[in-house]
Amino acid sequence: MEVDLDVIVRSTEIDVNGHVNNAKYLEYIEWGREEWYEKVGLTYAVFLKMGIQTVTVNINVNYRKECVQGDHLRIKTRPDKVGNTSYVMVQEIMNQNGELCADARVTCVTMDAKTRQSRPVPEALRRFFGC
Repeated sequence: MEVDLDVIVRSTEIDVNGHVNNAKYLEYIEWGREEWYEKVGLTYAVFLKMGIQTVTVNINVNYRKECVQGDHLRIKTRPDKVGNTSYVMVQEIMNQNGELCADARVTCVTMDAKTRQSRPVPEALRRFFGC
């Protein structure tokens, strides 16, 4: 299931070069993942009831086109692949002209909320990966 989140670039997201600061893209894709979890019904509270939390362990971002103040961005988030305790989400940031501005692969791990040790991805999450 792919989920979209629309945002508008604000002045506080611009750096001295007049475009969105690279670190802001990490926030955008985090917002996109949070929107995905919300839309599929896997909120933080739901995960805690299962006794798990998710943690990001790797992010690979390709910056393709600069974004500037006032741009309307769409952050697309979809599940890609799942392992035993980890899973990968694919994310894209498109501008109002449909141009790809950035794309990312984000690897997350599910861990036990109490022991802080990795734990198998629960079926409630795994099912979104076509398993």
